[in-house]
Amino acid sequence: MFIQISKSQFLFRDKLAPVFIKPLDSMLSIAFTQSPSMDLFIVLVICLSCLILFSLWNASYGKGKLPPGPTPLPVVGNILQLNTKNISKSISMLGKDYGPVFTVYFGMKPTVVLHGYKAVKEALIDRGEEFSDRGHFPVIEKITQGSGIVFSNGKKWKHTRRFSLMVLRNMGMGKKTIEDRIQEEALCLVELLRKTNASPCDPTSILACVPCNVICSVIFQTHFDYSDQKFQNFIKYFHENFEILSTPWIQEKHNKESEFTIDNLVITILDLFGAGTDTMSTTMRYGLLLLLKHPEITAKVQEEIDHVIGRHRSPCMQDRSCMPYTDAVVHEIQRYIDLTPTILPHAVTQDVQFREFLIPKGTNILIHLSSILHDEKEFPNPDQFDPGHFLDESGNFKKSDYFIPFSAGKRICAGESLARMELFLILTSILQNFTLKPLVDPKDIDVTPISNGLNSIPPFYELCFIPV
Repeated sequence: MFIQISKSQFLFRDKLAPVFIKPLDSMLSIAFTQSPSMDLFIVLVICLSCLILFSLWNASYGKGKLPPGPTPLPVVGNILQLNTKNISKSISMLGKDYGPVFTVYFGMKPTVVLHGYKAVKEALIDRGEEFSDRGHFPVIEKITQGSGIVFSNGKKWKHTRRFSLMVLRNMGMGKKTIEDRIQEEALCLVELLRKTNASPCDPTSILACVPCNVICSVIFQTHFDYSDQKFQNFIKYFHENFEILSTPWIQEKHNKESEFTIDNLVITILDLFGAGTDTMSTTMRYGLLLLLKHPEITAKVQEEIDHVIGRHRSPCMQDRSCMPYTDAVVHEIQRYIDLTPTILPHAVTQDVQFREFLIPKGTNILIHLSSILHDEKEFPNPDQFDPGHFLDESGNFKKSDYFIPFSAGKRICAGESLARMELFLILTSILQNFTLKPLVDPKDIDVTPISNGLNSIPPFYELCFIPV
C-alpha cells in the first residue's frame, strides 16, 4: 500500500501555499527512498502535520492582505533567513528587495516591518493612535504581566504613562531642578574618575552610576554614594522589591477598577530605571569609545568647551546653544551607534488599511529606526562618524527630522528630555576635566558592536582619564 501512494494523489497539494510544497516534497522524497517496510503511519503523520501547519498559516493571514516579504518556512518562519547577531542588517537588506513596508515571520506570526522615514512617519505620527499598541514580546510579558509603561496597552498604558509623566515633571524633569541634580552627579563622576589616578579602567560600572542616581534623586529624592554596596546591587538587580513604595497605594489595593496597583507601580519604576540607566550608560560608554577613535573630534569639542565654559564652572544647558560642534557630536554619537536599531514591536489597535495593504488588529509592527538614522540621502556616508551630519556650511547646528533615536509618536521615550540633558552635561563635564587616553593606537580601535539585536552593545575596552 505504501508503494502505491503517489505524491500527485494528495488532493490538497494544489491548494497549499508555495511555502509548504518544497518542505513537503523533501519529506516525502525521503520517505519514498526508505525501505518499503517503512510504516505508513509516518507518512500520515507528515501529511497531517502539513495540514495543521497550513491551517495555522491561513489563520495567521486572518482577515488581512499583508505586505509581501520573504517566503517563510513552516514553524520557524523567516528566522533562519535572518542574521540573529545583526537583525538590523538583515532587515535593511530585505528593505532593498521588498520596499518600505514588508512582512517577516518570527515563527508562525507575521510582523509588518516599516523601513524608512516616510513609512515610519506615516504610521507613528500621522496615524499614531492606530499604531500605538505594544506588540507581543513573550519573554518580557511573563515578567511584567502587561503592567508598567513599556509593555502595557489600552487604558492601563494611557493612564500609567500620563500619570508617570505628570509625576516626573512635578519632580523636576525638563526643569532647572533636574539640571541641578545632573550637575551634582557630574561633579561626583569627575571626582570618581580622578580617583582612578589616570590608570586604565573599564568605564562601564562608573558610567552606569550616573543616570541611575539621577533617577534615584527624582523618584526617591535620595543620592547614593557610588561605593555604596546597596546602590551597586540595586543597579545590578532592578527586579528587587520596592518596599518603600507600598504605603501610599494601600487605598488603591482594593480598587479593582484602578490601574494604580502595587504591581503596576513596581513595574513602572523598573521601566524607568531600565530605560534611564542601561540606555544612557551604554550611549555614554559607546560615545567615549568613538571619541577615543577620533581624537581630532575630541580636541575640537574640548576647544569649544574652553572657549564657552572655561575651567572654573560646571557646564549648564544654556551653554548648548553656544556650542554647536559639541551639540553636533552628541547627536552624531546617538545617530551613529544606533542604540536600538529595531525598537520594541508596536501593534495595530484595529484593522488598518495602510497604503495598499490591510493589516489585521493585533499584528506586530517592527519599526526599523536604523533605516532612518542611517539614511544615505539625509546623512551622506552614514556609516562614518561625522559631526558634520548636524552642521550647516557656516558651522551652525542643523536639526534633522530623521534624528529619532527616542522613536516617535505616541510611544516616544518618556524620558527624552532627561536623556538629552544627561548626555550633554555629563559628556562636557568629562571632557572639561580629562583627556581621554586609549591603550592602543586610535586607528586600531574597533568600534563594531559585539551585539546588534535589540540593542547595539559596544565592545569591551579600557581607557585612562588624564586630568587636564
